[in-house]
Parts: sequence; C-alpha cells; structure tokens
Amino acid sequence: MLREFRVTQVTIPLPFRLNHVNCFLAEGSKGWTIIDTGLNTEVSRDIWKPIIEKHNIKEIILTHYHPDHFGYSGTLQHLTNADVWMTEVDELTGLTYWEPDSLELTKKNYDRCGLPDSITSELTSDERSFFPRVKPYPMVTHHLEDGMKLLFGKYEYEVIDTPGHSDGLICLYNKENSILFSADHILPRISPNISYWFRGIENPLDSFFTSLKKIEVLDVDYVIPSHGAPFRNANKRIEELLAHHQERLHVVYEFIKQPTTIYQACQQLFKYNLTTHETRFAIGETLAHLEYLHLNNQCKKSLEDGVWYYEAF
Repeated sequence: MLREFRVTQVTIPLPFRLNHVNCFLAEGSKGWTIIDTGLNTEVSRDIWKPIIEKHNIKEIILTHYHPDHFGYSGTLQHLTNADVWMTEVDELTGLTYWEPDSLELTKKNYDRCGLPDSITSELTSDERSFFPRVKPYPMVTHHLEDGMKLLFGKYEYEVIDTPGHSDGLICLYNKENSILFSADHILPRISPNISYWFRGIENPLDSFFTSLKKIEVLDVDYVIPSHGAPFRNANKRIEELLAHHQERLHVVYEFIKQPTTIYQACQQLFKYNLTTHETRFAIGETLAHLEYLHLNNQCKKSLEDGVWYYEAF
C-alpha cells in the first residue's frame, strides 16, 4: 500500500527492546521530504547516506521531539540543507530537554518520586547518555500547526495535533483515502508511552484520551505507525487503547487506598523486569495515571520530606 501512496518506509534499528522506528520518504511540493530521522548513530548515518545521495531532500518533518524521531535531524539537515518542520512546543522541548539545567530538574523529580538513590543515579546517567544521540540540534525553520496541509507522495495530508505521547505530537491525515500517518499516537501492538515529568501538559493521559477521540471521529481505514507494521481499522485499536488505560487507572486507584509513592505505584503497575531505559518510561507513565486521578478529584497528593504521596478518596 505504501508504494501505491508513493511513499518509501525507511526503518531505522534502535538499541532498545522497541528495536526500530519507521521513518518515511516521499516527494513533497519542493522536492523530497523525510518524516522523522532516527537517533544520531552510525546506524542511522549508514542507512540515510545512500538515500540522501540519490534524492534532493528539501524538507524534514519531525512528528515529535523524542530522540528516535528527532535525534539525527540536525546532522541530516546539515548534510542536505533541508528545512525542518515541527511543532513549536516540541521544538522548545527538544532543544532544551537534554541540557544540564533540564537534566538536573529531572533528577530532582526522580527524587520526588520516592526512588531509591541507586535507581535515580542509573536513570540520570541514562538520560545524559542521550545527549550525543540528539546533537547537533536541528534549526527548525517552520512550525507545524493543526490544519496545515502538506503534500507527501501521491496525496496531500492535513496536520492533526494529537498531544499525549508528547505535548506537540502530530499525525498526518488524508481524508479522501482514509490514511493516517499515526506517528507514536496509535501503535498496532503496544500502548504508546504516556508520561508526565512535572512539566508541560499537566494531564497528558487526559490529552491522550482527547486525541484518540479526535481521531476516532475520522474513522480511519489505513494506519501507518512509527513502530510496527501498517494496519487497518484505527477505531478498533483506539477502543483497545482506551480500555487498556481505564484498566490501568483502576489498578492504580485500588492500590493507593493508603498513601503511596510514585515508585511504589510503579512497582504495582509494572511487575516484570525492566531495563533502565524502560524504568524511566514506567515511572513517567505511572505518574501520568496518578495525576489523571488527582486532577479528576479521585485522589489527593501531598509532599512529605521531599517525596510525593498519593491517596485515593
């Protein structure tokens, strides 16, 4: 189907359990356009090198700021002199998140989650390890905005703001042929990570629900995700994702009948062995669920000796 849309999928391996990211290449209105880039690694360089040698890359579209989508964009822009497009909110986050002041704030937030010192140190070190995987930063030349139209391959697509997985995540939608480039908003086999880190959108899980329902109205037939294979029937998958998170909210609510730290709740939600990289996602997602309950008046939270505690009403 991608060939019919005149789109080429460029899959970049990742050094994680989620072991790949799907990037895309097609002709745009000014020349060739790339959607997302992978990490700044030798693997990404080796894959993109023959592609940029054969195609006149004029634009790079970044669906959001996470390293596996954003990381190689600065180098790729330097090599191609392409314009870079992304949302303004994710540009700001992407250009600051891995800087020293931001990482120091992240470390303080880990401490407030009630993590053991050893895990905080591991997570902080892991955060720092991403710095070379996202540098050099791109120079963002245009901001993506909701409703904007972009030519990509055979068809024109509308930019749709879908915050949740990141504050500035976008999808691309073609109404006439019912096609959605879903980025990390809707994935076929796993639930996108929805995290909160005491910054940005206060209730990212609620934003994710709203964004899912925004796409549900479109009744999309063909979904092209950033991880996993393209699939049909977006609404079936949306129903599954909504049900999954409602079940997780129930588990968290039942567990916090007594004062509970974020780390304790995380251990209840994620009982299998996690890598350091996965632990960061697990803590952030647990916090997003706790904040959802708190902001919907289902629990209270209190700061005691520098650690947040949540307790169900």
